[in-house]
Amino acid sequence: MFFDTFKQLCEQKGVSCKRAVTEMGLSNSLATKWKNTGAVPQGETLNKVANYFGVSVDYLLGNEQKEKAPVLNEKDRRDIARDLDNLMEKLESSGDLMFDGDPMSDEAKESLRSAMKLGLEAAKVKNKERFTPKKYRGKE
Repeated sequence: MFFDTFKQLCEQKGVSCKRAVTEMGLSNSLATKWKNTGAVPQGETLNKVANYFGVSVDYLLGNEQKEKAPVLNEKDRRDIARDLDNLMEKLESSGDLMFDGDPMSDEAKESLRSAMKLGLEAAKVKNKERFTPKKYRGKE
């Protein structure tokens, strides 16, 4: 039950199960464990999954229905990728990507990029929720 919900949310977000757990900072093997054993995450892990997808813990556990939320389409994803590239280029060219006075490592830059991507995606979804009339939601 949990894995089915998890997999459906991954598909809606346009990410693989493995990528989702990686972006949440969890072990790659967790998605496989959830699928093969039917295990359900607990505590902080469950909260991370709920926050990542913008749903409640109760929804993940099958205790409530999720209102059809806006999903990102291909145009949204291209726009976010373009905006993210522009942001990273401006940061890198300004020389402001430093950590304790030293240039940021490639790993740190990629972490920053991932965090900004999540923020841009969340902002896009929130704006769709706010500005898209209910009768048009889900028709993208």
